[in-house]
Amino acid sequence: MLRGTYKVKIDDKGRIKIPTTYRRHIDEHYGNEFYVTSVTGESALIYPMKEWLAIEEKLRAKGTMDKSVRKFLDRTNYFGQAVEMDSQNRVLLHPLLRTSADLVADVAVMGYLHYLEVWSMDRFKQRLDSEPYTDEDAASIAQLGI
Repeated sequence: MLRGTYKVKIDDKGRIKIPTTYRRHIDEHYGNEFYVTSVTGESALIYPMKEWLAIEEKLRAKGTMDKSVRKFLDRTNYFGQAVEMDSQNRVLLHPLLRTSADLVADVAVMGYLHYLEVWSMDRFKQRLDSEPYTDEDAASIAQLGI
């Protein structure tokens, strides 16, 4: 599983180095191909290609004429790019996405079980502050037995 948060720097060419803990899991389960995208433009989503292909199959089953599928694909294609992790374990973030999500200098790379999210440290802190964890959230999670 991909879990936890690591602070990393984006280099001058717009690449981030995948943290070692994540790389071990990725190497073991996925390989070095990824789809880097976003739905909202607020953060970068880094999907191992295997995981992204599974998403595409679900979308294909519903069809591209479905309005929600079309909107999702519009956004994930606009911000998206297939990339390969280089020999120094770096992944390129598309310039359009870097600008939209304000991904410069120090960023947070977070594991979300089967994909990674990259956030501006300031923007993610604002998100945490603006969307507090509520009693309703706790009740929903409790239904999972957690």
